[in-house]
Amino acid sequence: MFESLLVANRGEIARRIIRTAKRLGIRTIAVHSEADAGLPFVTEAHQAVCVGPANPALSYRNVEAILAAATSTGAQAIHPGYGFLSENAEFARTVEASGLSWVGPGADAISAMGDKINARNLMAAAGVPVAPGSTEPAADLAAAVAAAAEVGYPVMVKAAAGGGGMGMGVATDEAGLRTEYDKVRSFAERMFGDGSVLIERYFPRVRHVEVQILGLADGRVVALGERECSVQRRNQKLVEESPSPAVSPELRERFLAAAVRAGEAVGYRNAGTVECLLDPTTGDGPGTEEFFFLEMNTRLQVEHPVTEYVYGVDLVEEQLRVAAGLAPTFDPDALAPRGHAIELRINAEDPKRFLPGPGAITTWNEPSGTGVRVDSGYVAGNTVTPFYDSLMAKLIVSGATRDEAVERARGAVAQFEIAGPKNNLPFFAELLENPEFLSGDYDTGIVGRMR
Repeated sequence: MFESLLVANRGEIARRIIRTAKRLGIRTIAVHSEADAGLPFVTEAHQAVCVGPANPALSYRNVEAILAAATSTGAQAIHPGYGFLSENAEFARTVEASGLSWVGPGADAISAMGDKINARNLMAAAGVPVAPGSTEPAADLAAAVAAAAEVGYPVMVKAAAGGGGMGMGVATDEAGLRTEYDKVRSFAERMFGDGSVLIERYFPRVRHVEVQILGLADGRVVALGERECSVQRRNQKLVEESPSPAVSPELRERFLAAAVRAGEAVGYRNAGTVECLLDPTTGDGPGTEEFFFLEMNTRLQVEHPVTEYVYGVDLVEEQLRVAAGLAPTFDPDALAPRGHAIELRINAEDPKRFLPGPGAITTWNEPSGTGVRVDSGYVAGNTVTPFYDSLMAKLIVSGATRDEAVERARGAVAQFEIAGPKNNLPFFAELLENPEFLSGDYDTGIVGRMR
């Protein structure tokens, strides 16, 4: 195992990685921007290095500064967390070329899955179900119109290099397509440096279900169950739970088998997630419903804690073991879910319109108790700045059943006290009493129906 680890990230995920690394006896190094100097992850690491100003392009995405920090502190490995440089294949290659270990999948796998059109084509070739859509980028508006006519409206217009729910639009007719194509292409060029656009069938009433995979050091790919991620705003997740209340044992077997095929198709190593759309209205009975590949996230997901609870593993530890060439702590042939877990993303945002609401934190009291875990990036006295994602903490609850997990979530939300920045705790209090959510029979439109 490594003796030292640099965490190339910030906030709650940096604290999360540091916690496991310290438990394993690994010396931890944090990198931080000037704006984040007072956050807990900086003081909790054994050593910390400032890598630039608040602008993430000059700090958390500053490859030269991060590698210089690794060299000066004697780091042996780099864990990128999620976001920032975590899915940057060139960064992964540079890290390894520098003689450091990269705690993530290989650069070739990141590249293969980073382009949504290439990923769709690879998955189709591997026998993974994909939704009707483009097999090559829509080079111009005329090509997009032709592709949409072939796929059939409504369609999703997507940035080929996008991720995290960004760079997407829905068109119900050709007039809407013309508008969305220009918007998505412009956004993609600005945000990702790649204006490639794909056209895909849009499903108005679907569920977003993903599978956690882990490519082991010996070359095997295993699946650690599925997560339900259908509670979303603007195509970005707010709540995740595992197991999915929509997935029967028969359907789970199909989901997991497809996800393993996806990982094997690109020689996947380390942690990743195969995201899918599930149409619960199809099929001839439980277990036969249709699902389609959406994308693969070649990194650790924000929502990984629900899998940790249900499968009894520490995914960060498993990531480190794979990167170090070690066997997993669990038996890959004896994986089975136990109980239920739910994660709520506590964001600094208006609970009605979901607009960012940064500010100084004057009160921060976290809930506790049986089956309650909080992965947070802040404490009282810190300031949530406008420079980064609005995520302040993740509230994770578990129970023997979904009903028990929901009841614990209600109590934990009521106990969580945050004053200063706006936050979405009131939304979660409402959701946890919503009949549609409580039934388990909900889809990606649930938040819109609540507003």
